[in-house]
Formats: sequence, structure tokens, C-alpha cells
Amino acid sequence: MTTNTGVFITFEGIDGSGKSTQTRLLAERLKKRGRDVILTREPGGSTGAEEIRRLVLEGDPDRWSAETELLLFTAARRDHLERTIIPALEAGKVVICDRFADSTRMYQGLSRGDLRAKVDQLHDLMIGREPDLTVLIDMDPTVGLARAKGRQTAEERFEDFGQELQVKMRQGFLDLAKQYKDRFRLIDGNREIAEVASDIEQAVMDYLS
Repeated sequence: MTTNTGVFITFEGIDGSGKSTQTRLLAERLKKRGRDVILTREPGGSTGAEEIRRLVLEGDPDRWSAETELLLFTAARRDHLERTIIPALEAGKVVICDRFADSTRMYQGLSRGDLRAKVDQLHDLMIGREPDLTVLIDMDPTVGLARAKGRQTAEERFEDFGQELQVKMRQGFLDLAKQYKDRFRLIDGNREIAEVASDIEQAVMDYLS
């Protein structure tokens, strides 16, 4: 399931790293440059995937095992891919997605269990698509967790695992950026929002050009 028409950009990082804010800012800036942009998120981005989002992000931290989470996230991603991402790419649009498969490689593949091989196998079988460009916002885990908990939303199931998970996640994302160095762009998120946004815009425009 691939297309070379549009451009698929994903954002990754630990909880509270500012991904949602920066995806929105990038979408606004690209639209001003005349780009046709679709802004979406995971889990979610389609009707079915949004229903699964509520299942995996709300409730007790021990609600699901890592294996069950993997299946739920993959089901959500497949629906998202079919109904939102692929149609937009085939229409020549820039798709900006807050999280994608790299988050599953970290949360279920690394930090919630030693499932990385299963994550990759299931991804190859049911998804078969990597982003064209991935922006990794690197953030101090203590600051990120404080930001995330400060939002006080119902979607805090992963934040409730605590700082130890965030520390493992940060290192895991940095390792992932080395593994997939051709598509990753590392951005220092420990700065003012405008500074981070400017660096992201420059990295994306360099890629698009």
C-alpha cells in the first residue's frame, strides 16, 4: 500500500513534547505557502480509529496488555490508512500526522514489553507504509510528563505509567532516529514554541525542495 504522489510527514516524541502544537503550526505555515494539507493524528484520524482511540487512551493503565494494545493500535492504523491517509496522498496532498508506527515500535515494542519483532511483523503484514519524513521532537522526560499531566484530560492512560516509561521512550526514539536516519529529523523541543516551529519548518521545506 504505497503512493508516490503526496508527501507523508509524521511527528514523534514522548508525551508532552509539543507534537500536537507543532503539527498544527506546520500545517498552517504550509497552507500559507500554497500547499494542500491534511492534519491528522493517531490513534484516530478516521471514524473507526477514533472509536479505538477511546479504548486505548482512557481508563486504568493495566486495562490492556501490550499484546492487546498492539492489535488495537494496528486495527486503528489500518482504518486510518485506508480512509484518510492513502486517499489524501493519492490526491497529491501533504499529510501531517501526530504519531504513526514509530510510536507503536516504542510503546508496545520497547517500553511495554519486548515485542519489537512482533510490531514490525504486524506492520509489514497490515500496514506496509512508512512516512516520507519523520520529525522527532526531543524533550526532557521530566518536563514532558509535567506538561502532559498538566493538560488534565481523560486521555492520560500512558502518562499514568510514570516518568520511568518516559525516560525509556525518549532513549528509544533517539535510537530509532539513528536506525531510520534517512527519514528522521531531530528537533530540540526544550525551547520556546516559536523557535521549535521555525526549525521544523526549515527542515520540512528543505525536504520538500
